[in-house]
Amino acid sequence: MSGLRDRLLARAREEGFSKAGICRPESAPETAERLRAFLAAGRHGQMGWMAEREEWRGSAAALWPEARSVIMLAEAYTPEVDPMAGLARPDRGVISVYAQGKDYHDLVKRRLKRLGRWLIDQAGGEIKVFVDTAPVMEKPLAQAAGLGWQGKHTNLLARDLGNWVFLGAIFTTLELEPDAPEVSHCGSCTACLDICPTRAFPAPYQLDARRCISYLTIEHKGPVDPELRALMGNRIYGCDDCLAVCPWNKFAVAATEIGYQPKLGLAELEDLAALDDAGFRSRFAGSPIKRIGRDRFVRNVLYAIGNSGLARLESVAAGLVNDGDPAVADAARWAVARLKGA
Repeated sequence: MSGLRDRLLARAREEGFSKAGICRPESAPETAERLRAFLAAGRHGQMGWMAEREEWRGSAAALWPEARSVIMLAEAYTPEVDPMAGLARPDRGVISVYAQGKDYHDLVKRRLKRLGRWLIDQAGGEIKVFVDTAPVMEKPLAQAAGLGWQGKHTNLLARDLGNWVFLGAIFTTLELEPDAPEVSHCGSCTACLDICPTRAFPAPYQLDARRCISYLTIEHKGPVDPELRALMGNRIYGCDDCLAVCPWNKFAVAATEIGYQPKLGLAELEDLAALDDAGFRSRFAGSPIKRIGRDRFVRNVLYAIGNSGLARLESVAAGLVNDGDPAVADAARWAVARLKGA
């Protein structure tokens, strides 16, 4: 099916994907052991769903035994401006680049379904499409398919893409010729490890999610450890530091999907802290931010206020010390204490 394979990869580019490759479902056998070690060390934190579906997550072949090939696809969302510039604005909240536009789950899945339908029309078979919402380890599969490699920051990067990419997968019952896997080209560089504010990388190629700002602001429920709060700065949803400093980004391709253009700028912390549930849902409709809810988001905003060093924001935090959500109230009291005498 080499002719079909070539047409498929060409069609993927026509659909807007930056890069595509093919591997076997069993092409990343090391995944299961790495996942076991990650879970055994407790590095998944409160993400219990990772352990609940460990068998499927550790083996793509176990997820859908009928699958014979996995088509891995990368779509660039490269920012046009320096994503770290906002860290110098303590009165504003910094949102991770991937969440500044429309929800990528919807955009990538739509493209995957179109490509999948094309494949079925051409050759038959069955497909399943996945975008970060099923127990699929996309990054090891993407490396096995030759798209790039998992860097020392554990994210996928490539010499011709950089690391600002979303990943999607099409599992198919068709036998397609696989690509050669990629190997690491990180060399002696440790830029991504060195810049991490919370030292979330115990070693190269390893992540302790419990210390990762992306995990803390998005997945972690309840109060964050006070030691880590002080290191979060004004990052209120996600963190891009380790991605932004990767030297391979000098070869990053531009984003072509208009939906990834940022709709959310650097919003003032004072305005964000005033959001009630209805206001939060309205402001972040169509954004992945909506998933975490008002309480967790305002908790993050209050940590940023506490880190701002701006005395004028003390009254903003004080207004939330009796909030109905315990984590928000705790964050407000912490912020007030931090700003006393600022």
